[in-house]
Parts: sequence; structure tokens; C-alpha cells
Amino acid sequence: MTEYNYYVYILASSKNGTLYIGITNDLIRRLYEHKNNLVKGFTSKYKVHNLVYFEETDDIAEAIRREKQLKGWNRKWKIALIEKDNPNWDDLSKEWF
Repeated sequence: MTEYNYYVYILASSKNGTLYIGITNDLIRRLYEHKNNLVKGFTSKYKVHNLVYFEETDDIAEAIRREKQLKGWNRKWKIALIEKDNPNWDDLSKEWF
């Protein structure tokens, strides 16, 4: 049986800008899709392309639970989570492409 890693991630348009929360089993591929507007939708419409936070797990149920939890949080909590480890809102994927 193949093991996968799952990622819950937060994208931002800019510091304190528009946020997007997603889940994937291939973070690099998914970020490439977001950054190049390959999938039409929220992130392409609002230019939400900067990876500012992510978590990794090998449990899909945990990843889904965490994504739902973060989506239910208020904006202040999401910002605090981002700024805990990324106070400057750096694009964590800038070296990947």
C-alpha cells in the first residue's frame, strides 16, 4: 500500500490580504497550479498565490479535519497562526519554482 503525505495550507494575496485554505497530497504541484492560474476559481480571481503556512500529516482524515477546523476559524486566529512562524508573511514556496 502506498503511503501519502497530506498538506493543509494557507495562501495569501499579500500580508494581511485575502486568504485561501486548501488541502492536497502534492503541495509543490498544487502551488504550481495556483501560481500559474491553471485552475480557474477563487485563487486565480483574487490573485491568492503566496504560500504563508502549511502543515503535513500522513493521515487523510486528520488533514480533512484540520482543513475544516481552520476554515471555521475567525480571521484573527488565522492571522495569528500564520504570524507565529511566518511573521513577515514570506512566500514559503518562492525557492520551489
